[in-house]
Amino acid sequence: MTSLDKPTEDTDQTQPGDARAVTEAALFEAFGGVRGMVETVVPGLLFVTIFTLNKDLHLSAIAALAVSLLLVVVRLAMRDTVKHAFSGVFGVVFGVVFAMFTGNAKDFYLPGMLYTLGLAVAYIVTTLAGVPLIGLILGPVFKENLSWRTRNPGRKKAYAKASWAWGLILLAKCAILFPLYWWADTTQLGWVLVALKIPPFLLAVWLTWVFLAKAPAPIDVFAEMEAQEKAEEERKAALAAGTAPAADTGTGDASGGRHRREA
Repeated sequence: MTSLDKPTEDTDQTQPGDARAVTEAALFEAFGGVRGMVETVVPGLLFVTIFTLNKDLHLSAIAALAVSLLLVVVRLAMRDTVKHAFSGVFGVVFGVVFAMFTGNAKDFYLPGMLYTLGLAVAYIVTTLAGVPLIGLILGPVFKENLSWRTRNPGRKKAYAKASWAWGLILLAKCAILFPLYWWADTTQLGWVLVALKIPPFLLAVWLTWVFLAKAPAPIDVFAEMEAQEKAEEERKAALAAGTAPAADTGTGDASGGRHRREA
């Protein structure tokens, strides 16, 4: 068992206010904050708006794709992280390909709906398996990696609760959208999907914050590894400093003995 896997009793080393601040910052980084939400909503909103006005699938799809690419360009120009914008581009590209291939405008939304369903199942299955997905996502952000699995049971429990929340919320969203995909027209499905884009997400993020803010503080395994490396370097330096005089003494005795024999 490595030092990173050994159980620890003192895991809550920060004040409650600090823990909440760290949790808020980590969630903001992981999920993109307000800007990330806007980037996920705008392409779909533009698609359904144009299609509602003129029923032109090609124009709607091209406009949605163009604005997604524009958001990436803006982030690149500002030298900002592009992972959230790129994820939006990939989603729009798949939607455009599906819609163009089938000729059905509703299929623009199908890849995103299938992704949501798959993500909901992943949250639930990984939680049942004892490795909640939200912990895998946020562990590196909190600099704790997988230490919460064996060393921080209170935090693992919080991750499990959060993953259940994400899974059930996304399943509820799918329960609304998939019947509409079969029974409603494109504009009805599009507007409902846009309306359900942010509120379920905010609810899941808020519940995650509630669970983690009450959990023990994360264990910074990176700081521990740095401390171990520093201690190892100091130990080696101390050993080197301690053995050097002994080596000199041995050399001196040998030299002296040789001189005596020569005499």
